Amino acid sequence: MMRSSLLVCLVFAVFTLSVVRADYFVKVYNTDAPQNDIEWLQHVSPSIRRAQCLANPACVGFNSNGFLKSSVSNTIFSNGTVLYVRKTDTDTIPKIWPAPSSYTRGAQSLPLVSPFQIFAATPSEDLSNAIARYQSLIFVHQQDIKVPLPGSLSQLQIIVQDLDVPLQNGVDESYELTITDDGNPASIKAPTYWGALRGLETFSQLVVFNYTSGYYYIHNTPWTITDSPRFPHRGILLDTSRHFQPVNMVKAFLDSMVYSKLNVFHWHIVDSQSFPFESKTYPLLWDGSWTEEQRYTQDDVAEIVEYARERGIRTMVEFDIPGHAESWCVGYPDVCPSSTCFTPLDVSANATYDLFTGLFGELTGKANGQGLFPENLFHLGGDEVDTSCWTNTPHIQNWLTANNLTAKEAYMYIVEKAHDLLISYGRDPVNWEEVFNNFGTKLDKRSIIHIWLDHATLSKVVAAGYRAILSNSDLWYLDHLDITWDKMYMNDPFQGISDPTQQALILGGETCMWGETVDPSDLMATVWPRAAAAAERLWSPATYNDTSLALPRLEWFRCLLTHRGVGAAPVLNPTARQGPPGPGSCYEQ
Repeated sequence: MMRSSLLVCLVFAVFTLSVVRADYFVKVYNTDAPQNDIEWLQHVSPSIRRAQCLANPACVGFNSNGFLKSSVSNTIFSNGTVLYVRKTDTDTIPKIWPAPSSYTRGAQSLPLVSPFQIFAATPSEDLSNAIARYQSLIFVHQQDIKVPLPGSLSQLQIIVQDLDVPLQNGVDESYELTITDDGNPASIKAPTYWGALRGLETFSQLVVFNYTSGYYYIHNTPWTITDSPRFPHRGILLDTSRHFQPVNMVKAFLDSMVYSKLNVFHWHIVDSQSFPFESKTYPLLWDGSWTEEQRYTQDDVAEIVEYARERGIRTMVEFDIPGHAESWCVGYPDVCPSSTCFTPLDVSANATYDLFTGLFGELTGKANGQGLFPENLFHLGGDEVDTSCWTNTPHIQNWLTANNLTAKEAYMYIVEKAHDLLISYGRDPVNWEEVFNNFGTKLDKRSIIHIWLDHATLSKVVAAGYRAILSNSDLWYLDHLDITWDKMYMNDPFQGISDPTQQALILGGETCMWGETVDPSDLMATVWPRAAAAAERLWSPATYNDTSLALPRLEWFRCLLTHRGVGAAPVLNPTARQGPPGPGSCYEQ
């Protein structure tokens, strides 16, 4: 009787604690365990403890994915063959990735009625499709049709203020998620459809299946979550030139981005090695593809862009000029300096600028009113331009002399021509860092500088009044396999920049998946879960900067990714995309 009363008091104490503390219960089956033997409990398999915790409605969470810390209380209550261990922890960050801006939570476990209903107060095709996707994503297991448990949750209502807001840089992605335990429906309230999507992802991460009871639960209710991103631009670059990524692989990649609330697909679609894109205006361009089977038709591109849009992901395409363009020469040799020297593109040839006009007009819709890429940001590359090909080609050298231009000035000339063209088409040009390093404040103020060489350049860019995106290669290049998740996690765009006016010019950042050694066989394991570390840096408040607190949540998120079919590698690999070292739970590897 005494033990039972103490247990009731203990459960009540969990409910009444403020959100700055959290109590964890671990359920262990063993009749021989001494009541105060914490060491024995530490040797119980964490995966077993976690499974038993989830199977116990009184269990409101588990510490570090099952590992008990040294601060565990020595008070253990026995109830037959069940032991409950009370643990008070100052780590209050819930198992949500990326962590929300603010939240409150309780200590109840709320079962979900089957079938659980997610519905929109004002339906739309996009919202209906999103609800169907998340219903399928969340409710994987067949839930037994039983009499609902007391206090069960039966509905999630989505309320969107304006369903017609287009997806562009800076769109409002905020939401409020409320889950009560008083029988009322849960709700997601958002100003836009895009915010509702982020709320749905958070809700999906709160729902867990209890294998013993056969019910889905939400733990730690009641919940109130008020959330919005720290940066508007949170992306991944995917290079589909060095190795081709089929349409279905690109779609799977987009799906994986959604789970960590990333919102920009930077499509590095062509490069020197191949030109897999179909142009109607210049149909011979894709003669530069690897093979006929490794190409994207315009229908493919439109399908991918729309697939991304439905998931709240903007597609920023990149056509890198004037360097990295050798593949353009296959179909249109007139835009290249000579048959032996291919890049940079011929700065002296009218054919080069005619191609820009036709191709960019086709991509943006200026030429035909049906632009494939509605995104306002258009990436023009501009990096690694070696002008020796110009100075060593007689007709280009003659043109330079006639126009009184140095090779560096010609580099600026071709960049400005492309910028002016895109701006006239209603797009903001994005360039890699070298363009700013070479030309600084001569660039149009609508230009956006993409940092990759040196994080320190970011402060110079915003001090000069330009907008910027961060992808410093020493910390956010995914093809650098020795960059571990914790290094990516601690890379902050605001580092060294305290002026709010300058901070406002930093749009956000991207991790970059360059494709020299990546194809469909290893893409996901190379990207995930490391890219998720950067995703939290770009979404969550800057105060989430403790890797020891982030690690158990990232391990949990990696398991979530694998359950959703994403081939994410173990978190603690010394180099990316290594498989697990041996048997074990995904929570431990």
